[in-house]
Amino acid sequence: AGHSDVLLGALVTTDDAVQQRLVDHRTLRGAIPGPFEAWLALRGVRTLGVRLARQQETAAELARRLAEHPAVARVRYPGLPDDAGHAVAARTMRGFGAMVAIEPVGGREAATAVTQRVRLWTPATSLGGVESLIERRRRIPSEPTTVPEALLRLSVGLEDVEDLWRDLDAALG
Repeated sequence: AGHSDVLLGALVTTDDAVQQRLVDHRTLRGAIPGPFEAWLALRGVRTLGVRLARQQETAAELARRLAEHPAVARVRYPGLPDDAGHAVAARTMRGFGAMVAIEPVGGREAATAVTQRVRLWTPATSLGGVESLIERRRRIPSEPTTVPEALLRLSVGLEDVEDLWRDLDAALG
């Protein structure tokens, strides 16, 4: 819903037997949102378009700036023309999203330092809210080694792009 205050989901299947088991489970145990949760979700859906447009615009601008930053070794954002996923994203999406991933120069230690230095970005595991979040993805040894140790995931919120940029730039510096 975009405000980090509701958790809902949907189960979809084309298998008739699975669908019947889901219906039976819901009927016997209940699995529907309450009125307040439904209202929260509706509130979020009503503003989704304007929120996502702003978040994508800000993410694209931050990705462009980060791609030129001397303290950033790599930027992953499908909106950048040289991103490996750009062609597919441009063909299949109406926007490039509000998630940006970066790898700072200096590896794991530099990435951890960035998450500790930011003031406006909140170090947290989530995405899609109105607040901007930052997370170093591979913090514990059991996480997949396919994730680079220095990878920072940025979930861009609704704050002013210049405020977000100043905070990131200072943390990277």
